[in-house]
Amino acid sequence: MSNAPAAGHALDVLEHLSRHAEPVPAASIARDLTLPRSTVYHLLSLLQDRGYVTHYVEERRFGLGQAAYELGSAYQRQAPLARLARGAIRRLVDQCGRNAHFATLDGRDVIYLLEERASGQPMLVTDVGVRLPGHLTASGLAMLAGLPASQVRALYPDCDSFTQRHERGPKSLSELRGILTRTRTDGYAREDGTVTPDLSSIAVAITDRTGHSPAAIAVTFRSREATDEHVTGLVTLTRAATADVARRLRPSAGAAKTPVR
Repeated sequence: MSNAPAAGHALDVLEHLSRHAEPVPAASIARDLTLPRSTVYHLLSLLQDRGYVTHYVEERRFGLGQAAYELGSAYQRQAPLARLARGAIRRLVDQCGRNAHFATLDGRDVIYLLEERASGQPMLVTDVGVRLPGHLTASGLAMLAGLPASQVRALYPDCDSFTQRHERGPKSLSELRGILTRTRTDGYAREDGTVTPDLSSIAVAITDRTGHSPAAIAVTFRSREATDEHVTGLVTLTRAATADVARRLRPSAGAAKTPVR
């Protein structure tokens, strides 16, 4: 194997292992990736030597190794999502003149990774690092709308799961499902006064190359400004910002690469 195809096949193997909850046999890897068994065994041996793959000898199966975990941990330490989104968030605030924030979903909570404030706009509770119940926030609803129904049900198993701030927002799974259905239909999420009275937010989820929504961008505005025309304009600008971040998460195959020296 030449170096470039071999590197691609090695990454294919790692991605294949990452999609399975349990270790898998080499034969199934070869079958699913349509690679010769000899090639797969060679790649597994190399990856095992570097710690990216663990061989469970008695089970005759292969799984991800410690090095793969360490690589993922390093990815998180570098805060790549926030770095990729910072420029888009700033441009969005310049365009719309409203506060914008960038958040990710952690269980039932959203965690705010970035906040950019516009001059003359009200102070928000969404400082970087703040956690809020996802079902009360536009960002959380946008990301929850992209999850399978079974996962949403697991996150909200009973009425006690529905924390309230101002006695507003969904209080049951059926009510939440209705909101998520509307969010998917509209292509954006909206909350009105469920986080802070007299303030509303719209949010659009970012979709990565796997089809998942790891984060969302939201814009907050005074509820009295919420005319259809104003909201439509904010949604259009926010969609453009999320598309910008999504492109950075999913570089095209033909994109120019920085030469290594």
